[in-house]
Amino acid sequence: MDQKPARVRIVDAAYELMLGIGLARTTTKEIARAADCSEAALYKYFASKDEIFVTVLAERMPRLGPLLGDLEAGEGDLEENLTEVARQAALFYGQTFPVLASLYAEPRLKRRHDEAMREMGTGPHKPIQGLDAYLRAEQRAGRVRPEADTCAAASLLLGACAQRAFAYEAGGVQQPLDDFAASLARTLLGGLS
Repeated sequence: MDQKPARVRIVDAAYELMLGIGLARTTTKEIARAADCSEAALYKYFASKDEIFVTVLAERMPRLGPLLGDLEAGEGDLEENLTEVARQAALFYGQTFPVLASLYAEPRLKRRHDEAMREMGTGPHKPIQGLDAYLRAEQRAGRVRPEADTCAAASLLLGACAQRAFAYEAGGVQQPLDDFAASLARTLLGGLS
């Protein structure tokens, strides 16, 4: 039986550990052990645990970033586009919430993680910026009211998706994902167009 390449095993192991015990409690030593490689081998592929985390987000979580980058103003139905963003965002936050929740229990680790994210040019602000840019382009195309606050709209949509993940983890009653996404997009669009 062929064994997966080391990089793939490392990302797989990190994903499973981060989902199981959270980012704060996952160590590079545990990742290496679960990936059946040495810690030194892990550092051949990744500079830090934070870089592994960013890779896990990019390669194992729902594809929110690429979706936002692929949206073109004036293409497709605006409500359908926003519905798909809401759907992917809800999936993304639903999977990342359990991973990141442990960081908030350790403020020093959270600050270190935030610094690493800034150094890598990524972080939780990126989806808001991406959706804001798309909505501003739709504004220029005439499909969003000129006076609409696109940054606030992006924050509302993505914030609702993040809150859904938090409520779901807490055991709250949820609408089915597709109903939630469509309702959120429709409601947001009511204020934008």
